[in-house]
Amino acid sequence: MSDIAERITEIVIEHMGVYPDQVTPEARFLEDLGGDSLDVVELVMALEDDFGIAIPDADVEGIKTVQDAIRYVEAAGRT
Repeated sequence: MSDIAERITEIVIEHMGVYPDQVTPEARFLEDLGGDSLDVVELVMALEDDFGIAIPDADVEGIKTVQDAIRYVEAAGRT
């Protein structure tokens, strides 16, 4: 697992209040991890703060799974 993936997993665990074994690449924030729209907003803000990136609202809609978040941060090119 990459450093980015590990950091995102830790952020998801902390902000979604889930167990580590629930956070798989395929896990969907709403359906699988029991989050709501506020949880997703807080998660996006945490990702922005931790990785020093800005995620436009239009892009948030495409971040539905843990893997989506990993890909987005990797594409932003920052760690």
